[in-house]
Amino acid sequence: MNQAVEKGTLYVISAPSGAGKTSLVGAMLQQDPLLGVSISHTTRGIRPGEQDGTNYHFVDRPVFEAMIERGEFLEHADVFGNYYGTSQVWVAETLASGRDVILEIDWQGAGQVRRLMPGCVSIFIVPPSAAVLRARLTGRGTDAPEVVERRLKEAREECSHALEFDYLVVNDDFGTALADLLSVVSAQRLRVEAQETRYAALLGDLVAGNGF
Repeated sequence: MNQAVEKGTLYVISAPSGAGKTSLVGAMLQQDPLLGVSISHTTRGIRPGEQDGTNYHFVDRPVFEAMIERGEFLEHADVFGNYYGTSQVWVAETLASGRDVILEIDWQGAGQVRRLMPGCVSIFIVPPSAAVLRARLTGRGTDAPEVVERRLKEAREECSHALEFDYLVVNDDFGTALADLLSVVSAQRLRVEAQETRYAALLGDLVAGNGF
């Protein structure tokens, strides 16, 4: 059996604003130390409590556009008038090291990544209802009413692309949604392609009858 370098899996996770994606991904990272998350570059302003290099790499628009010209992004998109993008080099190096990577990106970016990396696993998270989504966005207390309405309109557009993804998770109960997401990761790691590399020596011994 040929020896091969174990490579990580790229998980592309998308959701409309207010569906709970960021909280769920944060909980996934706490539960599974083998998961890492890509820190995107963005041109939007820093929100209270955020840190540069932890939540995002905050850059101005000319810097971001120069990075686009140099082909440094795996994907990038203009969302609500701000750019967001994923470093192509960081993702490639992390996957090559054997670590799994989560990308939190919108449906446009997810489409770009699926075309460039067809081996990725894509997951879309939706709220249990439109009423719940409105309540979540309103309950934040951080956005003006017109911003909430804009996000709801964008949510309708995003959800229209949900069936383009490999998996669909409904975030009604947080614990259940988290378990669903982690089960996708577990199932992916049990695929023959991954296990063949991980347990090459074991399978070789079993096939050869060593110790029988």
